[in-house]
Amino acid sequence: MSTIPNFAPAAAEILLLALVSLVLVIDLYIDQARRALTYYLSQGTVLLTVLVLVNHVNTAPVFTFSNMFVDDTLGRVLKVLVLLTVSVVFAYGRQYAEERDMLKGEFFSLILFATLGMMVLISANHFLTLYLGLELLALAQYALVALQRDSARATEAAMKYFVLGALASGLLLYGMSMIYGGTGSLNLQEVAQGLASGRVDHVVASVGLVFIVAGLAFKLGVVPFHMWIPDVYEGAPTAVTLFIGSAPKIAGVAFFVRMLGEGLAPLAHDWQQMLVLLAVVSMALGNITAIAQTNLKRMLAYSTISHMGFVLLGILAATQQGYAAATFYISTYTLMALGAFGVMLLLSRAGFEAEQLNDYKGLNKRNPWFALIMLLVMISMAGIPPSVGFFAKLSVLRAALDAGYTWLVVVAVLLSLIGAFYYLRVIKLMYMDEPEDTSPIGGDLDVRVLLSVNGLAVLLFGILPQPLLSLFNHAVVQSLR
Repeated sequence: MSTIPNFAPAAAEILLLALVSLVLVIDLYIDQARRALTYYLSQGTVLLTVLVLVNHVNTAPVFTFSNMFVDDTLGRVLKVLVLLTVSVVFAYGRQYAEERDMLKGEFFSLILFATLGMMVLISANHFLTLYLGLELLALAQYALVALQRDSARATEAAMKYFVLGALASGLLLYGMSMIYGGTGSLNLQEVAQGLASGRVDHVVASVGLVFIVAGLAFKLGVVPFHMWIPDVYEGAPTAVTLFIGSAPKIAGVAFFVRMLGEGLAPLAHDWQQMLVLLAVVSMALGNITAIAQTNLKRMLAYSTISHMGFVLLGILAATQQGYAAATFYISTYTLMALGAFGVMLLLSRAGFEAEQLNDYKGLNKRNPWFALIMLLVMISMAGIPPSVGFFAKLSVLRAALDAGYTWLVVVAVLLSLIGAFYYLRVIKLMYMDEPEDTSPIGGDLDVRVLLSVNGLAVLLFGILPQPLLSLFNHAVVQSLR
């Protein structure tokens, strides 16, 4: 006799699905003059979901849906981060979307469906649940990139993203099928037990692992599976780029931790070697190529690739300390990405995209406060103390060092020094050059306040990083036992 599944661990996901469906229907009956209602409904949806998540926290993981879904401390922490990031994305992108006739139900509902996919992905305890969350996220992102249907640049970027994303999904599925063929299970714990027992042919497991790591690497955007990132970042509307460059990265790291840290932990020696190579080439190509960019969105795209290489330093340590460092790093990176794209959206206006580096010349003379916010974000991305970026880099480097990768830490530090050049170049343009654009900087009061808090948080968490780092340490210890 079948038992009724326990829906309580998935209450936040169920609520989000119901509310986003409601927003989609209500938006059909709202005329253009009252389109702001959809924005407020979407923000309310996100905040209600956050309240459900923080209302009750389990100390031990709770499994449901035949052990395919897990509610644990790490999952809840990362979900709250994702939801808060999405709320900031809505606030920053509202005026930009309104000026470009994008403030419609599709913009909000696609982001909310992508958020649902991220939440499912973060709590997945089964290969199929992982894939379900991943594809829900990916399909929504493809549509978001192509939201400006009249833009040839956006359409081209969406097609590239879709084709390469489909290829990566195929690689991931093939790898999962190989692991399933060897272990006879798709459940992460059962897969780990099967691999640890020694019954699985090592060649079969290794081939499956190669395909899985390739699929994972594409989703995170590390070399050599990075080719979609610069084109998508540049081609998508900036409000969409803000979303793609922030929240999904948190889900991507959760995907790595769930898949490699739980399901494929017995194969750690094999996947560590793969991640070492991916980390080195990502940090090298990302930092070196970013120097040649004149478009700020493309520069931040290559910057993202290098940052994902740093995230891998924490994951390849294959320790609880390393996983905590990786999640800490990605949360701080998300904060920095929100700040950088937030300033870009603030400077943009109807008919003008503030995406060229020259658009930031003399920003200090136009608006000293937001020049300071951009300065804080840039020094944090470069890893200069006392910003939070410094402690994020320090945490993953320490995890890699403790795991015995001394040479890799030295390489990472040297590549980080190279990367500091293009961040400092932005600061030089803002403070030492004359402005080419003297138009006033607009932006709603709530956005200006939120962006100010965003920039100051980069400094605050740099001065007091321990509470955030302790939170991730606790979450990893509670969830990955």
